[in-house]
Amino acid sequence: MIIAIDGPAASGKGTLGKRLAHHYGYRHLDTGVIYRAVAYAMMEAGAELTNEVLAVAAALELDPEKFGNPILKTQKVGDAASVVSAIPKVREVLVNFQRQFAADPPGAVLDGRDIGTVICPHADVKIFVVADPRVRARRRTLEARSRGEDADEEAVLADILKRDERDQNRPIAPLRPAADAHTLDNSNLDIEAGVRAAIAIVEAARASRG
Repeated sequence: MIIAIDGPAASGKGTLGKRLAHHYGYRHLDTGVIYRAVAYAMMEAGAELTNEVLAVAAALELDPEKFGNPILKTQKVGDAASVVSAIPKVREVLVNFQRQFAADPPGAVLDGRDIGTVICPHADVKIFVVADPRVRARRRTLEARSRGEDADEEAVLADILKRDERDQNRPIAPLRPAADAHTLDNSNLDIEAGVRAAIAIVEAARASRG
């Protein structure tokens, strides 16, 4: 089974994806991390983020063992990833990476911004996770401060709104729910309640397939 989880940043889909994967014994991929990994490799090499040749080379040399590096979660790397992700050939390489991950047994949970619409349009279950922008800004600010970063909540909110607009209107794989996706609003849900709601969606989908 393939479970696709999409939604805007800081909506809670990453933690939700991990918990769902653990619940069902599936593998989990936070697809945003792979773009951040490419961007970080570019930054480490001192390369221009728009350098297509170097960006594609970095994408082809991805090392999943490094996906857990906490620096990939920083705002600076996230901003760089947004630039790198706009390069069509980089997206092509990483789309193949994601689809191969999804195809391998025993099952997979992928979370990102275009899983149900582009990466795995035939996923068994699609969940589109949303949350109020101010809630997301608060979550991201607390997360940044927990890493020792100096984060201003209003600045974080402004960045979230700007990124949402950019992602929703980009010509390649815009952020939007798939036609058959189930929307999960976790603005007022803690992680446990969010996980229970997601499991209920998955179980209902499995039951409908007999």
